[in-house]
Amino acid sequence: MFRARQILVRTIVLAVSTAAFAACGQRGPLYLPTDPAAAQRATLPETLNPAASRAPASRAPASSPADSASTTRP
Repeated sequence: MFRARQILVRTIVLAVSTAAFAACGQRGPLYLPTDPAAAQRATLPETLNPAASRAPASRAPASSPADSASTTRP
């Protein structure tokens, strides 16, 4: 009884694993599209954080490590 159950579980796990590994990945080489329609698509960072894409890109950080090192006193 226990042996039949173990064989069944292993067979199911093997079938599910095979299906999962067969379905992942794309065929062919990866490339960056350069057509005009691709220029209007969102990038990955814009997709993950839409609020950041509305902020100006030229914003400087509030402080840099060099600034904080020069203002510390011994």
